[in-house]
Amino acid sequence: MRAIPVASFAVTLLSGLILMGCGSTPNPQAPAASAPVAKKGPMLFTGKNCLSQTAGAAVRWQPDATPVHLESELNAESTGQDGKSTVWRAMYISPGRGTWRSFACSGSRLNDEPGTGVTGSPESPTSPEMSQAVFQSLLLMVDSDKAFEIAQKNGGEKLLQKNPQQPVLYALDWDHKSKQLVWAVMYGTSQSDSKGIGIIDATSGKFLRAR
Repeated sequence: MRAIPVASFAVTLLSGLILMGCGSTPNPQAPAASAPVAKKGPMLFTGKNCLSQTAGAAVRWQPDATPVHLESELNAESTGQDGKSTVWRAMYISPGRGTWRSFACSGSRLNDEPGTGVTGSPESPTSPEMSQAVFQSLLLMVDSDKAFEIAQKNGGEKLLQKNPQQPVLYALDWDHKSKQLVWAVMYGTSQSDSKGIGIIDATSGKFLRAR
């Protein structure tokens, strides 16, 4: 048998070890595997939260902007049963300009809803009725979630027992006859088809009446 030179054997062995090492050592330049991005869910807001958010946008529009109406919207993300919604709309008038604008406050992820944040509509002329509906935001002491609790204790619980998926809408308005800022808690998809409406003083939290 022909003897293998020691030097040649050593070179062959060393070459094999180098090749094995190259195959097992991770490339430091290779990008790390990225973690899957979690899909963001919708954000639910109370009425007071969204009135505050839209007020900033309204004042940037016109310094004398004053709220006249706030309402929630229903969609696949919320039934409104907890006093919250992913979309609220607030109306403001500018007495100086004689115009009004609607501002949407949205935490929705739905394609057919306003984008996340606050967006405004074009200006429109005001009416005498709007001038009578203005109110001061400081009067809103009772938020929509609390208004829901009060309405539940005054007949709303029975409606939800009949229909656990009963949608609930909220509207905040100034009652110029009684000089009160009031919540209307509507058990339905609109005022016209509601199963019942609870009227609550938005400053004191007193249950005023049902209709």
